[in-house]
Amino acid sequence: MRLREFRALAGRHPRVVDAGVAAALAAFCGLVLTGQTGATVTPANALDWASVVLVPVPLIWRRGAPGRAFLATIALLWISAGTGAQSPAAFLVSLVALHAVARYHPARYVWPATALCVLPALENRPAEGPAWGAFFAVAAATTAAALTGVNQRTRAAYLQELEDRARRLEQDRDQRARLAVAEERARIAREMHDVVAHHLAVMVALSDGAAAIEPAAPQRAAAVMIQVSATGRQALSEMRRLVGLLRTSSRTGDAGRAPQPGLDDIDALVERMREAGVRVSLVREGAPGDWGPAACLTVYRIVQEALTNILKHAGPHATAEVALRYSADGADVSVVDDGAGRVAGRPEPGDRHGLAGMLERAGAYAGHLDAGPRTGPGWQVHARLHFGAT
Repeated sequence: MRLREFRALAGRHPRVVDAGVAAALAAFCGLVLTGQTGATVTPANALDWASVVLVPVPLIWRRGAPGRAFLATIALLWISAGTGAQSPAAFLVSLVALHAVARYHPARYVWPATALCVLPALENRPAEGPAWGAFFAVAAATTAAALTGVNQRTRAAYLQELEDRARRLEQDRDQRARLAVAEERARIAREMHDVVAHHLAVMVALSDGAAAIEPAAPQRAAAVMIQVSATGRQALSEMRRLVGLLRTSSRTGDAGRAPQPGLDDIDALVERMREAGVRVSLVREGAPGDWGPAACLTVYRIVQEALTNILKHAGPHATAEVALRYSADGADVSVVDDGAGRVAGRPEPGDRHGLAGMLERAGAYAGHLDAGPRTGPGWQVHARLHFGAT
């Protein structure tokens, strides 16, 4: 059996181990009493054997009740000395009891217990030799046993602290992982809002346009409904991708997941809005940097949300201008509409999800966003995004 397995077994059955220690000490004291170890002793009597057997018994409880076991051991040693029973090795029993006090009790109990341990041991010191030499030998051995127990207790407390710290770090890591998942789900939820709001607004505008077409032009109405169908299929495709990201079960591969839109998809976005009836002009200045897909997605989503709000609140007869100005470290995004001649009002609290999403996207890149009614009719959105120099 390996040492680690033995320690695990001893940890599961501490009382059996302590009983084994007490039996081993009693056996050793018996060997010393009978002269088997080479020590010179007088013939043993029944009282001596009673002392050899009884003095180690309290050690069975040395871990469960170390203080009481120590006091019981010292009391038995004093009784043994008072009755004249000889037990030459009983001093070892007191050292084991003292070690248990130092190992399992606070430090304030150690040194008083050390003093109590020295006194009865002097009663059993060898008759030959200097008395003070025996005293210092006993004191040194007793102090060594106490210091050993204190060191083990300190080391055990240190290891326990390390285990607690590792456990806390593991819990903190798991909590951070859960927060990251929650943040990612919130981001995906914003993506879903943008996708649903935009495509539904386009589909509603196209449907209204098809309904307004005269019966004499069914081919034109059919063409508009084809655009409604295409927009619906695109919305379903993006919704499937986003809902797939929300599933907890992992899926192998990225098959069936369309790439996130970027700067190159803004032309198609503008074209869809034109087909829905909004007269949109697109102006670009400068060249975009190598900012990465997340930054390009942010620009796209801000333009998408702004145009969706135009279609939703101003209607398909509005006129809008999208201006994209690129620089080395970021982009200026401006979307302005005329409100179809109507003065825009402040949105209601329950209708500010799109605006909140744009604010969060701009804030993620240390930018700022201004959105609100124009001086005259219409609405304006301006975002300044900082992506860093490339």
